[in-house]
Amino acid sequence: MKESVWGWWFLVLGLIMIAIVMLITDMTTTHEQNYYMLKEISEASMMESVDYAYYRKYGDLRINSEKFMENFIRRYSEIVTINKTSKISFYDIYESPPKVTVEVATRSSQILIDSTSTTFEITNRLDAILEMYSVTDPTIYN
Repeated sequence: MKESVWGWWFLVLGLIMIAIVMLITDMTTTHEQNYYMLKEISEASMMESVDYAYYRKYGDLRINSEKFMENFIRRYSEIVTINKTSKISFYDIYESPPKVTVEVATRSSQILIDSTSTTFEITNRLDAILEMYSVTDPTIYN
C-alpha cells in the first residue's frame, strides 16, 4: 500500500512539473521570439518605405508612415503563429528623420491549471531609427 501511494505522488508531481515547464517555455520563447521578430520586421519595413523621390530631390532620408504601417502589418501577419493573439500599436512615427516606435502585445494560449484558465500578455516595445551612409564617404572604411 505504501508503494502505491508514493507512485501516485510521483505521477501528480510529474504532471505539475510538466505544466510548469510548458508555462515557462511558452512565456520565454514568446518574449525572445517577439523581440527579434519585431526588430527584423521594423528594419525591413522601414527600408521598404523609404521615399526615394524625396531622397533624390533633397538628399535627405524620409519614410512614408502609411507605407511603413502597411509593410509592418503584412510582414508580421506572414510570420506570426495562429495560436497567439497579438495587438500591434504604432507610436511616434516620424517621417524625417525616420524613427518609429512599435509595440506588440502577445497573449499566450490558455493553460488550464487546476480547472482555472491562465493567460499571460507579453509586451515588447521597440524604438527604431533608420540611418543610411553615403558610399562615397571615405570615413566609413577607416
